[in-house]
Amino acid sequence: MITHIDLSSVLRRTVCELYSNLVTRPTGAAVRGEIELQLTELRDRTLTVIDFTNVGLLDFSCADEVVAKLLLRYGAVDAPGEAYFLFRGLSESHLDAIESVLERHGLAMVLQHADGGAEVFGTLTKVEREVWRAVYDRGKVSVADLPAALEGLDGNTEGVMASLRSRRLVMRFDDAYVAVGATP
Repeated sequence: MITHIDLSSVLRRTVCELYSNLVTRPTGAAVRGEIELQLTELRDRTLTVIDFTNVGLLDFSCADEVVAKLLLRYGAVDAPGEAYFLFRGLSESHLDAIESVLERHGLAMVLQHADGGAEVFGTLTKVEREVWRAVYDRGKVSVADLPAALEGLDGNTEGVMASLRSRRLVMRFDDAYVAVGATP
């Protein structure tokens, strides 16, 4: 299931009708709480598009509260559900704040560009980036075809795929992997 969350709408509902900036830790916590509530109601595996398009400012504390804490919570072994995230509508100033918190926590996320393409952003090894890109470019890779699809890439592909999956950057459907943001 794919769900879309417009952060500016969540912000206006939870904080103030005329507010479009994500600043202060309590604001970020309120917005994240609303997102987590929506995810709890979905219950199934979900791909959630978090849309920053109409958010003006994003400070470091809100980037930490919204982005990092969502990724930490849903990437944990005891996560409350199988949630994957695709972040869209991010400006350079948003990315500056987000990059800082991703580095601090050792996290990564999938960023969708205006043209619909996607890339991983944050703390990953070179091999993890290459494997994610290879799966993304193919749309869907069966487990049986994984060695051939990733031929020439260094590293333990099974271990890298497990890492990408636990970090919620690829999804596994039965006997295949799909990169978050890809069109299978």
